[in-house]
Amino acid sequence: MSYAEAAKKGPQQSAEEARAPAMPEVERSDESVHSLVDVDSPHVSSVPSDFETQSVKTDTQAERLELENRAKEQAAKEKELKDKAKQKAQRGKHLAKENAGNPVIMGNTLAVGVLGTFLGVGAYRKYMANELSWKVVGTWVGAVGLFAAADYYVSKYFFGKYPPKK
Repeated sequence: MSYAEAAKKGPQQSAEEARAPAMPEVERSDESVHSLVDVDSPHVSSVPSDFETQSVKTDTQAERLELENRAKEQAAKEKELKDKAKQKAQRGKHLAKENAGNPVIMGNTLAVGVLGTFLGVGAYRKYMANELSWKVVGTWVGAVGLFAAADYYVSKYFFGKYPPKK
């Protein structure tokens, strides 16, 4: 059944309801004429005679130049930070190569790899069995925290016997 057929079956509109509402009218007033700006009034400003020789002619231009200067300063700071990070990374690579034979560092690397693999596989199995919940995740996070604390103290003890090269 179409909408038109359903509308035919309903009650008929009265003549007043069928008529469209009256269009709104604009209220006329002479007050709007008084708000026009008089161009001959003294509030119109003029430019100084040396306007053409000024390097910055408008406030907008001054703001743009200021923003450009800030952007240049920010770019210089970011480049400096990037260079420092590169130097730090190079130093880290150098230390990693020197200490590759240290048994404490090798043990920590192996322990972190085994623990990460164990947790990843365990979490995937729990997820596939639809048993992974926030309670399980929280328990595992607590276990990782305990492992990290124990590893810190054990490593600190063994670094006394096998100090890293600097």
